[in-house]
Amino acid sequence: MSPPTAKPPLSSLLSTHDFVSSSLGSLAPKPLAFLTSAATDCHTHRSNTSTYSLLLLRPLALIPVHQPISLSTSILSCPVSSPLYASPTSLGKLFHPRGELEIASACHALRIAQVVSTSASFPLAAVCSAQTTHPKFFSLYMDRARPNSAKLLGSLASLGVTAVWLTVDAPVMGKREADERVPVSPSDDTTTPMAGTSASPSRTGALGRMMGSYVDASTSWDDVAWIRRHAGAGTKIVLKGIQTASDALRAARAGVDGIVISNHGGRSLDTSAATVLVLLELQRCCPEVFGWMEVMIDGGIMRGTDVFKALCLGARAVGVGRGVLHGLGYGREGVERYFSILNEELVTTMRMCGVTSLEDLHPGYVNTRAVDHLIPEGASDQHPYAKWSRKGGGSSSKSKL
Repeated sequence: MSPPTAKPPLSSLLSTHDFVSSSLGSLAPKPLAFLTSAATDCHTHRSNTSTYSLLLLRPLALIPVHQPISLSTSILSCPVSSPLYASPTSLGKLFHPRGELEIASACHALRIAQVVSTSASFPLAAVCSAQTTHPKFFSLYMDRARPNSAKLLGSLASLGVTAVWLTVDAPVMGKREADERVPVSPSDDTTTPMAGTSASPSRTGALGRMMGSYVDASTSWDDVAWIRRHAGAGTKIVLKGIQTASDALRAARAGVDGIVISNHGGRSLDTSAATVLVLLELQRCCPEVFGWMEVMIDGGIMRGTDVFKALCLGARAVGVGRGVLHGLGYGREGVERYFSILNEELVTTMRMCGVTSLEDLHPGYVNTRAVDHLIPEGASDQHPYAKWSRKGGGSSSKSKL
């Protein structure tokens, strides 16, 4: 592995791919392995991004698009300047001494939402008291020691956090081999005050597995009510990590306020579907859920065209995770520039397609024929194979996928 080199000037970075190249050349081995690794063969990690290129745009001509275009919208009733938001990421101090505090400053400057992870490098109170006024949500990994989670949930209202996002796509941590191969260095700050974990510098292994040892694999649908009880009636609930139409329906019937279509950036279960394919599954199988709750998406966003396509297909907002950490290497200014590039590309895409308002976006702007054959045909609140098992016999042929 080549030794880290100096980062190029921030002003020279013109695309999100430039940020990735900068990280590849400048980050220390463990932060780089943690940031770039994904589950096993990384198929899902790659397809999250590559699938967007299979969706073709259908621009309309001779539409006046000269007027200023506003990206302002709301997420969970919180006004924001853009449908982009900072997804929850762990261990911000690996990339900047002020970690999530710098992310908060950037989100404040841009007036976009920030979702703070249980595995952040700073306590939630520190992030929320960083003299910022942007919307902040809390991403919960349920702790096996339930009093720890109950205490965090009980603090949300006093900190101005209006929503809790329960992580549902990582009951256990995925196998990230690239991360496992690189040892933790004494200079790597892996302390997570809210989770109460820290990786030993003498050990080799994936940070996700070491840091996620507290996560409760018994978390179930019954815990939606448990969260509501401990967070308070005014706190909204989002399930982050929905990957099927059946679970989207079940989430809606559980009364949650929103879902995030996510596969943990391909870091949990490899060969799970690219997130935009799940968005299309919801459009085909249960379009009613878009009116029942807010549907958000993350995973693989690298261009403004990706954001445009996701919004056209029904996403209320689009999360950026790894990109935030690539930007964080430059501190607040880097995070700001990363989001600004995507916002500028989104506006350009809208103008090129003859759109001047987010409210005018709809699926007709996107040709999905190249991937339509990958989308399941129907949905219920049960998995299509729920009535079939090796023990109980039966046939799966009646469940049309």
